[in-house]
Amino acid sequence: MKSVIVFAFAGVLAAQSPPPDKVTAAQAVQEAIDRNLGLLAERYNLSVAEARIVTAKLRPNPVLSAGLDYIDILGRFTPANAGGPTEWNVRTDWVLERGGKRDARIAVAENSREVAKLNLLNTTRGLVLDVQSAFIDVLQAKDNAALARENLAAFQGIVSVNQTRVQAGDLARVELVRTQVAALQFQSAVRQAESKLRVATNKLQLLMGRVVPSPTFDVVGDLRRETPPLELPALTSQALQMRPDVLALRRDQARSQAELRSQLAQGKVDYTVGTEYHREFHNGNANAMGVFFSAPIPLFNKNQGEIERARQEMAQAEARVKALEASVESDVRNAWLQYTTSRDLLDSIERGLLTQAKDVRDTMEYSYRRGEASLVEFLDAQRAFNDARQSYNDARADFARSLYTIESVAGAGLEKKQ
Repeated sequence: MKSVIVFAFAGVLAAQSPPPDKVTAAQAVQEAIDRNLGLLAERYNLSVAEARIVTAKLRPNPVLSAGLDYIDILGRFTPANAGGPTEWNVRTDWVLERGGKRDARIAVAENSREVAKLNLLNTTRGLVLDVQSAFIDVLQAKDNAALARENLAAFQGIVSVNQTRVQAGDLARVELVRTQVAALQFQSAVRQAESKLRVATNKLQLLMGRVVPSPTFDVVGDLRRETPPLELPALTSQALQMRPDVLALRRDQARSQAELRSQLAQGKVDYTVGTEYHREFHNGNANAMGVFFSAPIPLFNKNQGEIERARQEMAQAEARVKALEASVESDVRNAWLQYTTSRDLLDSIERGLLTQAKDVRDTMEYSYRRGEASLVEFLDAQRAFNDARQSYNDARADFARSLYTIESVAGAGLEKKQ
């Protein structure tokens, strides 16, 4: 029960301390582990499993019986009761479990508890990845909103210059109207980017366990950019050894073996032994002591069905382990492919595309201000630069997300997050 107390105590502390308005990625993950409603509900599975261990350790209760026979209710047969002398008795029966039933029950319950622990850890693994991905979404949305505001500010500057040129008679009014329309489009892009940012922050706060989103909530930190030395065979081996879902199925396989031993033990008949004290009233008092023994005759029910069910569950657990191991290997390969692809794409964008698009945009803006380029040419250069910056933001976010994903599929760092 210690783990349950620790979880409950952590929840109380989290409820007492006010959450900060600005969080880092590590703080967001820790707050989600402490406060996430789904994870809090999942933790009750551990309490249920520990209660089942208590039940498994219990022994059968003795049976107490008492009886009073041959009572002369109407008094018609006094002084002697024609039905027989009045007598009473007290009897106690004990069930003697055979075949190691209690030990087998305890083994099943303890394995079930370990499965519950590992399933909780696996749920935590999924939650951590969701929080990290949501954190990246917020950072990406902030970058996109900043880009939209930058574009709007640039075009508002163009509109201001064109207004001056129109007043001076150096530019046709229709050209001013066209730049104003373009500025309105960029203003709409700003609103959309800010809306996506609010949605991303609300999603992150919900994952962190904040039921009511805070309008002042913000994240701090940069997108991950490190390039750790990663090798696919080592990651695959680590995932098969450390992933909690794999360990949970392997533990469930051990539980199914314990379940088979328990069902085999249930097929053994139990003995019942009892003692009875007998008191009789007839021409004086008579006392007697009896000893009894009983056992069912296993002619028909030898628990064959449950034994066969346990055998099939063992085979099923083995098949599930093999299937999950194959799925984990595929997950690691896909995460590795996502990592290498996003890394190469980010490198290629940084090497030339972003700088070239900015140079073209700056050149066309300078030319447009001097009247040497048309608005269409400038808008094309602006859209190309915007697409390049958008691709750069997406590539940075995808690469950071791939780092978190490859850590999650490999089962790395979970022991530090619990």
